[in-house]
Amino acid sequence: MTMSVKEENSANPKELFLKIGLDENTASNIRSKTVISDLTAIIYEAGVSDGCDRTTGNLLYSVATKFATGDLLHRSELIKYIKSSKIKLPAQMDAAIKYFDDIGSKEFNMNEFEEACGVGVDVSAEDIEKTVSEIFEENKNTILEKRYRVNEGKLLGDVLKKLPWADTQIVQKVIGEKMYELLGERTAADNEKPVKKKEKKEKPAKVEAAAEAASKPSEEELNPFSIFPPPEKNIKVHTELSFSDGSVVRYCNTRELLDKHLKVTGGNFYTRFPPEPNGYLHIGHAKAMFVNFGLAEKQGGCCYLRFDDTNPEAEKREYITHIEEIVNWLGWKPFKITYTSDYFQELYDLAVELIRRGHAYVDHQTGEEVKEYREKKMNSPWRDRPIEESLKLFDEMKRGLIEEGKATLRMKMDMQNDNFNMYDLIAYRIKFTAHPHAGDKWCIYPSYDYAHCIVDSLENITHSLCTLEFETRRASYYWLLHSLGLYMPHVWEYSRLNITNTVMSKRKLNQIVTDKHVDGWDDPRLMTLAGLRRRGVTPTAINDFIKGIGITRSDGSIINMNRLESHIRVELHETAPRTMVVVHPLKVVITNMESDKVIELDAKIWPENKSNDPSSFYKVPFSRVVYIERGDFRLKDSKDYYGLAPGKTVMLRHGFPIKCTDVVLADDNETVVEIHAEYDPEKKTIPKKGFLHWVAEPAPGKEPLKIEVRLFDKFFYSENPGELENWLDDINTNSRVVVSDAFAVPTLKEAALGDKFQFERLGYFVVDKDSTPEKLVFNRTVTLKESSSKPGK
Repeated sequence: MTMSVKEENSANPKELFLKIGLDENTASNIRSKTVISDLTAIIYEAGVSDGCDRTTGNLLYSVATKFATGDLLHRSELIKYIKSSKIKLPAQMDAAIKYFDDIGSKEFNMNEFEEACGVGVDVSAEDIEKTVSEIFEENKNTILEKRYRVNEGKLLGDVLKKLPWADTQIVQKVIGEKMYELLGERTAADNEKPVKKKEKKEKPAKVEAAAEAASKPSEEELNPFSIFPPPEKNIKVHTELSFSDGSVVRYCNTRELLDKHLKVTGGNFYTRFPPEPNGYLHIGHAKAMFVNFGLAEKQGGCCYLRFDDTNPEAEKREYITHIEEIVNWLGWKPFKITYTSDYFQELYDLAVELIRRGHAYVDHQTGEEVKEYREKKMNSPWRDRPIEESLKLFDEMKRGLIEEGKATLRMKMDMQNDNFNMYDLIAYRIKFTAHPHAGDKWCIYPSYDYAHCIVDSLENITHSLCTLEFETRRASYYWLLHSLGLYMPHVWEYSRLNITNTVMSKRKLNQIVTDKHVDGWDDPRLMTLAGLRRRGVTPTAINDFIKGIGITRSDGSIINMNRLESHIRVELHETAPRTMVVVHPLKVVITNMESDKVIELDAKIWPENKSNDPSSFYKVPFSRVVYIERGDFRLKDSKDYYGLAPGKTVMLRHGFPIKCTDVVLADDNETVVEIHAEYDPEKKTIPKKGFLHWVAEPAPGKEPLKIEVRLFDKFFYSENPGELENWLDDINTNSRVVVSDAFAVPTLKEAALGDKFQFERLGYFVVDKDSTPEKLVFNRTVTLKESSSKPGK
């Protein structure tokens, strides 16, 4: 079998790209299948598959990388101008892109285009020479002072402001010649790097200087929403869809539709956060909120909280209440709270109109038959039934005259299309189930694929933002709006948030909760937002974490849990007051202290606060019996161990130095039961290392405040458990350790639900809802330092 030249080049795109002058590195590193496909098509459209000059090839490459297929309505015009070398400069290319962006779907005007892009403008060598001389004269003093260290880029920019269509390479060459003419040969001094004079500065000034020296963040880092076009630009082609009959439709708004939309919105940004009320939100939804609410907030626009409640069997009022509460907790304020069910009548009326236009039909295939026919790309036997017949049957569906499962309304799309989302998607199905919000008025309910895009249009959403798994649904989204003649929002997809050692699938989370692997949707080990809140994670930490990740389209990456924990530590370091708790108490008897003596010591709530104001301290009793962590004592000392050992002195934090004088062992002669020590009230022997936290009896013979402490670890051993076939077997059975007899300082007794603390040397903790007046329960939010344990250990 022989291959055509086109097939051969398609099979080996690198060879084709090298022919048009791309360098080896660029041609070898084009990884995107979309760019490869688009560039190949552009090369054949331009008729340069046998090769062309490098300038033309690079400009064609720019077209492929800047515009996805269908994004540029007048692409063929631009390719003609590049092929003929009428567009040959990067500046002309930039001007052309701006021109096409501005006109959107308007008719191409050759004269306007050529004027905007400098087509036919000939900038002579004499013009360049003259303009460069003028710029040098204006900057002569600076050039003579700085010599070859002067900013040549600024000189180039000044020339191009006066001669925008000049060849940049020629301008640079003339500037170089002028520099030599004015300054002569480079000297050794010209090649030396400037030495910055070192100055003595106070510590804060050093920090400031270091911050200034750091590289400036990009515009996208400062404003991640700068990538989104303004609403008035929503007239360009959204997507191009090829149909199996050979026709191609480029979907975009008409000027009339866009003007009508802008009149309603005032040109403001309108977004929406559209969760399904069928479960609890997880941290991935926090990213969706940041993207949608954040864009609206940044641009001074509006964001709806819209409940996508098209499936009455899975939705509960509990979930609706939870979602509203979590959105508010994260600091977002909806413009309006709406429900897809608010639009059930409009959606029904539009479905009738869709049938009338010949774009929908009532189908009687079973679910299994629909699946089989879609797989085989076969039309339903009822696809071509008369419009009047479908109208009559759809009305009977609405009135409850047809049994559940006996009929659906399907969109008449393109069963032979390359995109399976065009295989006659279901628009309505029968369900004799009352709706949590709409009541029992309806027995037919719209599908997500039918309702989502229409409600976006009805609510005048300017930017419909969703995760990348919905990218293939762009075709059906725009097909439906186009078929009904409705306004089309700008659709853009971003990558899902995936975090190590957890699952983010709502189905998997539901299984974990239903099978009682955890104590509920708000179990602190889950990445649900309710679980994170119960664990003590703050909204600020979550939003800062999301902002730090950015809004990208790079899919498949997994963010390490440590990154989230780092943001949590930064936030709690500033907001959580310090206190002392001993989780695994070991009794220490201070033998040189009177049995009835209690000393009240001052401990800093905020160690970094230099103020000695009384409000900066809390009281800690020190008595004859204190408790330290069992792990802070060893029978054998070593150089790298800073805890207590026989004959060794350590410092009790906020207290006194103590020296171990004796050890009481159990009958097994190994287990330490009690330590005897002496304290140094004069603090004459303060060790340089070895500061231990502790809790003392508040009064002679009175046990310290007893609390319960819950310590959490990663819920799954593997970094990506969702990929495992038996993923439930990967659950870490030691992900929660409960210590019911920890000791705390007396002041902690006043802690209330949700209060957060740093237990010194142990981590950050929060008061849990399981607390009672008799006993407080604390959840550890995060340790003080990043865990050194590896996944699976």
